[in-house]
Amino acid sequence: MLVAAEPPRLSPRGVDHVARLGDRSLFPGLAALVYANHAAISPPSFPVKQAVVTWLEDAMRRGATAFPTWMAQRQRLRGKLAALVGARAEELGFEQNTSRGVSDVALCFPWRPGDRIVLFEGEFPANVTPWLLAAKRHGLEVRWLRAADFAGDLEAALAGLDVALDGARLCAVSAVQFQTGLRMPLEAIGARCRASGTRLFVDAVQACGMVPVDVRAAHVDFLACGSHKWLMGVEGAGFLFVAEERWGELSPEVAGWLSHEEGLSFLFEGAGHLRYDRPITSRPSFVEGGNLSAASFAALEASLDLTLGIGVPRVFEHVQAFHDRLEPKLVEMGFTSVRCEDPTRRSGSLSVIPPAGIDLADLHRALDRFGVACSMPDGHLRFSPHWPNDLDEADQIGLSTEAALAAVRGGGPSPEPL
Repeated sequence: MLVAAEPPRLSPRGVDHVARLGDRSLFPGLAALVYANHAAISPPSFPVKQAVVTWLEDAMRRGATAFPTWMAQRQRLRGKLAALVGARAEELGFEQNTSRGVSDVALCFPWRPGDRIVLFEGEFPANVTPWLLAAKRHGLEVRWLRAADFAGDLEAALAGLDVALDGARLCAVSAVQFQTGLRMPLEAIGARCRASGTRLFVDAVQACGMVPVDVRAAHVDFLACGSHKWLMGVEGAGFLFVAEERWGELSPEVAGWLSHEEGLSFLFEGAGHLRYDRPITSRPSFVEGGNLSAASFAALEASLDLTLGIGVPRVFEHVQAFHDRLEPKLVEMGFTSVRCEDPTRRSGSLSVIPPAGIDLADLHRALDRFGVACSMPDGHLRFSPHWPNDLDEADQIGLSTEAALAAVRGGGPSPEPL
């Protein structure tokens, strides 16, 4: 039996790192005047850095004997992540990223030739490519819907979904659309999937840590999420949720040595325990087939604790206030906002389309040089602040955008690098 010491504190004793809305003091090395790019990659906070250092120093000091301690730390984290999405700890398996979680379900789902899967145009490729590969391998029918339709007449969009779900085996949707920040109506989609007998898979990487997620209320069967966006961790950590009633539906096609029940016993319990016939666990942890990035999961717990200390609903309200302040400034400059008019379908991202005649790539480069970190996904200019962003930073984005527009049009000073 594997025995672990108490998982270490991820901050030095006597040091309490507290997250406060609008306070970026935990990001002392951040160069941008305004970092509004958390929907892409969040910069690590000082507590995240300290968590990684804590793991590294422990590994340097103890080598292999540190392994059980950090296995125990991941068990503690598993419970926190489960609470974040309204699940139970045993319903979560750790992954390297969202893409791995999507692929693992696509590889392990019991497909039959002719099965229908429902996908959405406009999704990030991570939640499309694995399903298309599964369709090619197993002879599946792919039915496409437009994610953008859910920003308008919701009843019409849901009626179209009802038609697509009739006889479908699985529907894969992102909780939040990466281009536009559109928050999909997961509870309505989940209710329809449950009524039709269709399994619901959710890519939650643009939601968890910013938008409240409840897998029970939305009847979610499978959910995958990575840590380096709104969860504010580092790359290399993620999780997969599988509802307990679906455990028996996945075949462990991606299992490895750590997927076995009591798979570690031959390393810690003496002779006679090396066997290859131990059953593969039925829990989602079967996806943890080999060693994971301990540093990345230490970082994730540190970052998650900061967000949980504030509370996801409060973080969401703070960011909506930020967007409420920024959006009219951009519209006045000639940008077209694609933010949904329905507040229940908004997220942490505010996406706009530049004025006519403005090259988006040139504008994005100018904004970067004027101190604003943001993204430009497929024709949209996307601002994605988080809890460290002060509301006054919306005014700075407005000023920097005015200057960037002038520079692109040739009527303003060329910005100097920060």
